[in-house]
Amino acid sequence: MLRTRATFCRRALTRSYATPTSPHALVFLEHREGVLDSGSLSALTAAEQLGGEVSALIVGSSEHVQGVVEKAKKLKGVTSILHSTSPQYAHPLPETLSPLFEKLLSSSTYTHVVSATSSSAKSLLPRVSARLDAPTLSDVTSLEHDSASNSTTFTRPIYAGNAISTVKASASVPIKFFTVRGTAFEPAGEGANSAEARAVDPIEVENPQTVHIKTTIATSDRPDLGIASRVVSGGRALKNADTFASTLYPLADVLGAAVGASRAAVDAGYADNSLQVGQTGKVVAPELYMALGISGAIQHLAGMKDSKLIVAINKDPDAPIFQVADVGLVADLFEVVPELVEKLKK
Repeated sequence: MLRTRATFCRRALTRSYATPTSPHALVFLEHREGVLDSGSLSALTAAEQLGGEVSALIVGSSEHVQGVVEKAKKLKGVTSILHSTSPQYAHPLPETLSPLFEKLLSSSTYTHVVSATSSSAKSLLPRVSARLDAPTLSDVTSLEHDSASNSTTFTRPIYAGNAISTVKASASVPIKFFTVRGTAFEPAGEGANSAEARAVDPIEVENPQTVHIKTTIATSDRPDLGIASRVVSGGRALKNADTFASTLYPLADVLGAAVGASRAAVDAGYADNSLQVGQTGKVVAPELYMALGISGAIQHLAGMKDSKLIVAINKDPDAPIFQVADVGLVADLFEVVPELVEKLKK
């Protein structure tokens, strides 16, 4: 594994520290209609590792925010909660939410801003950090804060996970923005604390250039792909959408597993893009990952190679997937999978 090093040393344009300052992280807790996102719970764990105060920011409609606040009060590591409600925050967009962040960060002592590596956060945090003349680090897998120098050192994968970059953000970076890879940090659980909550006035954006039209979610009775302990994924070898479903779904159901797909399978229309595993899809690290008819392209391996046990079935003995698999079977998946399902049912 290659490793690279980088250091952010930037002249502070907004403020500077005369003495070492205890970390104070602002964590953006995302939720979907009142249900906290598991990636945000991992971001909370990362923020707690900084060793200072942790404030949670929750936004949304008045219908859901209060329920999320009550849940957040009990989360381990949270010392305070900020919440803001507005019709514009019901479906947060970077254009409508960034003014609230700018207001909170320009008149506060926050040293870090943390979020999950979600699609919304990947748009929001760079926008806010650019406005405040600060860098953003994405997909952080570990961190260490040095209180004496007020610097934070991060690691993050680059080149599709084939190298690890070590980045040090010095004290001259007044606010350190970063998103975390959910599979690298345990989700925060409930603690004995009860954090204090405070309402923050929303900042309404007149005539926003971007508006939310609709959200389409693929529903399933199976476990969520991002947090499932078992995942069964299929590739282009599944031929079509019907074969993909008839081959993978029975196996996933008998294992109690989530269903995933390679980019090739998604591009071919075999599965919804919400099921894509890889560098441009979801990054998973389940206890069991079964790759059926997946060759093992680099971009796919980047999304699943941290799985505890990788099982691969492929007709091609030279398929790259076998290089990372713990258990490999060179066989026709259309013969092996039905037989495997029958044996598991017994």
